[in-house]
Amino acid sequence: MIVQQSHPVTLIGGAKVYNQGLQRALTLAPTLVAADGGADSALIEGRMPDAVIGDFDSLSDSGRHCIPPERLHEISEQDSTDLDKCLRNVDAPLIIGVGFSGARQDHQLAAYNSLVRHPDRRCILLGRDEIVFLCPPSLRLDLPVGTRLSLFPMGAVEGVSDGLKWPIAGLNFAPDGRVGTSNQTTGPVHLSLTAPKMLTILPENALETATTALQNTVAGWS
Repeated sequence: MIVQQSHPVTLIGGAKVYNQGLQRALTLAPTLVAADGGADSALIEGRMPDAVIGDFDSLSDSGRHCIPPERLHEISEQDSTDLDKCLRNVDAPLIIGVGFSGARQDHQLAAYNSLVRHPDRRCILLGRDEIVFLCPPSLRLDLPVGTRLSLFPMGAVEGVSDGLKWPIAGLNFAPDGRVGTSNQTTGPVHLSLTAPKMLTILPENALETATTALQNTVAGWS
């Protein structure tokens, strides 16, 4: 394990960071880890990453020379994304990822794939308008009434809910079948899922609420 922390970690990728996202994430997760070329984005923002993890195919020469060599952790294999490499090698109660949304659709889809491939890692991806994370087996969210809450399955999964305008009990979700986008909250939400396959999508202003909820959730996927 390259990074081990008892508090949340901010992970920065190479895509655009929106809404002062880096500072906002660091307020909640003070340790900064960069995924490959995300180190250049961190340096542009005046932040020195505590660690850089990746295959270094997108890290600039100037960035490499600015960062102390003991903070550079090269993983040369090309069979996984840099986010995947980071999730494998960062052990923390929560990871907040910035710079992984919005630049390219294929990169964004790969990021969602990584969330599902590593269900034991709690990770929120913060984008310009939304946050995305893999729902744990059970989750309580104290959200304002009328908050948009979307559930998108990355595999076959079922569940039950309280506090949603359209309850999910009795529905069989699948990426090529029923999905649960554009639901709304009617009060505090409780979700229970049968498998580590459901992405939860919320407005970006729910970041702090989701961060607290995920850290307070004991149940997790093995």
